[in-house]
Amino acid sequence: MFIIRLQSRPRSCVVSATLGALSFLGAPAMAQDSHLPEIQVLGPRDATIGTADSASEGAAEREVFQARPKLRPGDIVEAVPGVVATQHSGDGKANQYFLRGFNLDHGTDFAVSVDGMPVNMPTHGHGQGYSDLNFLIPELVSGVKYRKGPYFAEGGNFSLAGSASLDYFSALDAPFAEISYGSNNYRRLLAAGSRTVGDQTWLGAVELVGNDGPWDVPENLKKANAVLRYSQGSPTQGFSITGMAYKSRWTST
Repeated sequence: MFIIRLQSRPRSCVVSATLGALSFLGAPAMAQDSHLPEIQVLGPRDATIGTADSASEGAAEREVFQARPKLRPGDIVEAVPGVVATQHSGDGKANQYFLRGFNLDHGTDFAVSVDGMPVNMPTHGHGQGYSDLNFLIPELVSGVKYRKGPYFAEGGNFSLAGSASLDYFSALDAPFAEISYGSNNYRRLLAAGSRTVGDQTWLGAVELVGNDGPWDVPENLKKANAVLRYSQGSPTQGFSITGMAYKSRWTST
């Protein structure tokens, strides 16, 4: 006999199983005690449960999208349920986005903002709404808020299918530096830190990236990225000023 008992707990599910012996051809059953260890299964929880106006909007917890492997900076929008970000022309071109099965090209009908700054370009050779997120530094992103569907006018012209709003930290727990090296001559240097005096905080980050990619003709990517942010006060009563610089050169495939 195989018995499964499900016990509901907040953000977890406990599964236990007990095995026993059944009698066969009239033979007496022999009881067997089996004690399996308790297993807890923790699933992601939407950060806006109980506060969102509808099921079409929400926010991804930082632990969820920071734990996801990211091949490119724009992959962070995949924290939005139903969004897929792909790439077909090297690391210097905007991702191609899909939402709920719809092909959104390079950002048409999917509005993206970083710290309140609209990323979609009204006009571009690759179509209206071109959204290049290669300037993004994923380690600095503090939250991802999203809305899906044509129900929110404040999203603007490019939010017909949905929108994603990404916010940067105003302060870091501790300064850090990372050096990465991988296949296809991939290398990355990242350094970031912040300093707080009273209610004033300065945050800075510098990123250098190089990559040849898995192409017959190496893309020879050379990317430089920098962020400088000043904030004062609290999130509810304060302000921030953010400056970003981005330069990238690569051979398109």
